[in-house]
Amino acid sequence: MASEKRKDTALLAAVAGRYREYAPPPPLRRHFSRLWSHSLHDGPPAMVAIVPDGYCDLLWIDGRLVVAGPDRTAAFPVLRTGATVIGARFAPGAAAPWLKTPLSAPVGCSVPLADIGWKDAAKFEARLGDCRDPSEAMALFGRLLEEAARDEDEPALDAAIIFDVADSGRQTPGLFDRLGMSERQLRRRCHHHFGYGAKTLERIRRFQRFLDLCRRSDTMALAHFALEAGFADQAHMTREVGEFSSLTPAVILGQFGMPKRPD
Repeated sequence: MASEKRKDTALLAAVAGRYREYAPPPPLRRHFSRLWSHSLHDGPPAMVAIVPDGYCDLLWIDGRLVVAGPDRTAAFPVLRTGATVIGARFAPGAAAPWLKTPLSAPVGCSVPLADIGWKDAAKFEARLGDCRDPSEAMALFGRLLEEAARDEDEPALDAAIIFDVADSGRQTPGLFDRLGMSERQLRRRCHHHFGYGAKTLERIRRFQRFLDLCRRSDTMALAHFALEAGFADQAHMTREVGEFSSLTPAVILGQFGMPKRPD
């Protein structure tokens, strides 16, 4: 019963409140693919589903810097209504060298940055805590990341190639030769940079292609969504979408079609 209730009531984070993405400034583009903010509307608490996307994020939330590790399934955190979360999404291959830890460690977890042993965590938290409003915190957050980026290693190039292949949904002939590694080495590198193997990453990115289709269209038949996203058939899509979100494809399509509240 609890599972069925969750399917009926959970809202995707992308449609709960106001979510905005920003291109990172040039000094951060090697390390981060997006900066973002998410403000939850005032009102009764909503059950929010944060679904897997293959990325790892650094968050400023409730006065703490937190690493949101890669997820295998949806997370349902308790989020305070009216709050604003600020985040930076690591570029593929950037998180593990930045955090000095393999991403297999924080899979499915949110870990305070200070607990990872990051040397500037306390100093950055103190400076962000002095901000008067979310816009000021967002600007300072970007500047602090630029300061930190000066001392960080370059992201791993092979991780970016692996991610691009998984994201495209196409198997690339000669991938192992191109990367100069065996299948076992590929598995080890995937667990280091993404927290799980290449097959799981491919499934998650296919699920994200389905979400992108839902964002762009509310008229396409679900069977066509399955074909366009790369699922074997509609039943396969329903199983995978349910595993990664606890929602049905029809419910997700309906959520993206909901009227947006004014800012």
